[in-house]
Amino acid sequence: MKIVITENYEEMSQEAARVFLHHYYQEGKPNNLAITGGKTPERMYEILVPILQRLPNPDTEFFLFDEIPVKGKQGVTSSTMDRLLFDHIDHPVVHTLNKENYQDYDRYITEKGGIRFIMMGLGMDGHFCGNLSGTLDSFDEGVKAVRTDINERIRDRIAFLSGGEEFREDQYYTYGPETVMSIPEVCFIVSGKNKAEILKKVIEGPITTEVPSSVFQKHPNCTFIIDKEAASLLK
Repeated sequence: MKIVITENYEEMSQEAARVFLHHYYQEGKPNNLAITGGKTPERMYEILVPILQRLPNPDTEFFLFDEIPVKGKQGVTSSTMDRLLFDHIDHPVVHTLNKENYQDYDRYITEKGGIRFIMMGLGMDGHFCGNLSGTLDSFDEGVKAVRTDINERIRDRIAFLSGGEEFREDQYYTYGPETVMSIPEVCFIVSGKNKAEILKKVIEGPITTEVPSSVFQKHPNCTFIIDKEAASLLK
């Protein structure tokens, strides 16, 4: 595991953008990247958009590693990524998850030549992709559907992200641990003092499904790009 500690959120975003660009401009096919939405990467995408507008790489294809469908609307992940990145760059190829394709998606990834690099955020409960604490039976799970009513905490979270309980679907879709662990290079971006406690558990605590991202202690090429506030409790 490699840990890169930056001075603040801006420097973390600059370093994350540099890592992103390194992979975005890899030559040849397949150049398949899985990338994250959410609040943490917002500044990174602000940095990236003008660069990708000037110098697009048509050989790079993007994979969305989870999707929360919404009744009558575009899914949460795809709409977020459109807003942050895809609406601003030339016609990227984007591979999404949905009810129709998730059961065969691990095979689909293989058929597309595999994913070379994944960048993720870290959830407050230690989750990665859609693997929230309380949704994992083991670390041997591939792409899967997760019931949105598995417990009250998750039901409320999904309802909030969907814009209200009336828009909550019965399940969402995500890459499982086995899917992500098979990707050759993994990167987390983490910022803020509110992530310090969970980051310590992920990096220094026991490997447990209750802290899903702790499994990446076992990954041979995993990098955490974090700011000083997020790193404040690390030994």
